[in-house]
Amino acid sequence: MINAIRGKLIKKSQASIAVDVGGIIYEVLIPLTVYNGLEPTPVNSEIFLFTFHYYAIDHSKSFPVLIGFINEVEREFFEKFITVSGVGPKAAIRAINRPISEIAKAIDQGDLAFLKSLPGIGEQRAKEIIAKLQNKIGKFGLIQDSFKERVDSGLKADIKNEALQVLMQLQYKKQQAEEMVRNAMQRNPKISTSEELLNEVYKQKRNEL
Repeated sequence: MINAIRGKLIKKSQASIAVDVGGIIYEVLIPLTVYNGLEPTPVNSEIFLFTFHYYAIDHSKSFPVLIGFINEVEREFFEKFITVSGVGPKAAIRAINRPISEIAKAIDQGDLAFLKSLPGIGEQRAKEIIAKLQNKIGKFGLIQDSFKERVDSGLKADIKNEALQVLMQLQYKKQQAEEMVRNAMQRNPKISTSEELLNEVYKQKRNEL
């Protein structure tokens, strides 16, 4: 069995990547959440993935399939996920399109609505997942989702930039606008839109009068 793969990343998509290992090109299937974790990795750089290796059967023929994961914990979750009746490796790859920590928490909390939102998971399958795995996968809820943190950080940067542009259009100097935005974000870290940020800036200016 192939436990892991190391080589040069030569192609990637949301469904799979191609890895050059000493001149042999391996196709490695990946869940969307793994692709998100690999998103910053540029083509032609070295890559290392833990793999789940199995043989798929199609028209009485079998062929090897590799599924890649960033770490062993992700692979372990996948292995537990496919123990549910009716959830094979192919279905699991498609279903795991959200951070594993979120899926694990939904299972533990019996959140049918969340599980039904996963591709290919209907209500009956969601019930089977909960019945099989609830209270057995708590540690996977502890996975830190670095991709989500990067997205949140990017969104905050976009919000700040939008607010800065508006303030500068209102004739505030850049340095002054940056300080106003920074102070507003510190006062209210939960700000999620540029409009909320500008409202927070306005409140502060009003209090200073």
